[in-house]
Amino acid sequence: MDWIMSTILLLALGIGTLFMAWRGHISGEFITARFFRVYRPNRQDNPLGFYFNLGVLIVTGTLETVWGILIFMGLLKPLPYR
Repeated sequence: MDWIMSTILLLALGIGTLFMAWRGHISGEFITARFFRVYRPNRQDNPLGFYFNLGVLIVTGTLETVWGILIFMGLLKPLPYR
């Protein structure tokens, strides 16, 4: 029964992260936190920071989604909830 919650949690996190990356790519700006302050890298002012954050979000969202799918298929153990 733990595999259901693990799958739902990881798929929701992965899809949410990929959606945030997609919206940032469309608008050209991310809202992130850096040292507890709001940091808004965009394509025009800081392209290196923008594409770095975009890459991190895409890799993280893909990893979470694939991890959830592998738990659903039974190839990995569910997350330990305590």
